[in-house]
Amino acid sequence: MSILASYMQKEQQLKQLQEELDRLKNDDRLKAELQFKDKLEALMREFDKSASDVIKLLDPQQAAARPSSTTNTGRAKRKLKIYKNPNTGEVVETRGGNQKTLKVWKDEYGSDTVEGWLVRTED
Repeated sequence: MSILASYMQKEQQLKQLQEELDRLKNDDRLKAELQFKDKLEALMREFDKSASDVIKLLDPQQAAARPSSTTNTGRAKRKLKIYKNPNTGEVVETRGGNQKTLKVWKDEYGSDTVEGWLVRTED
């Protein structure tokens, strides 16, 4: 595709997006939502509250019911990835990319090839 054709295509896309944006700006539902958002933010500033404070206030069960997916360090637990080498039948289970056998495979066969050997992922 020539640069001129690309330019013209982008210009047409921009025109379509501008028309869509203009339609949204005139939508009463959007105006109502923006007005609500502005008033809510002003109220939050007035009482020095954050969005999470408001959520906790409106739905206290949500924070308590949400299962924690983090460890003691505060990081989310990585998913277990299981790879199977089709050449040797050897299986590797790892939660990180720094596993010794996996690194050897990636050096020998290439990262993209080894990623294709991914059998499944578990939490």
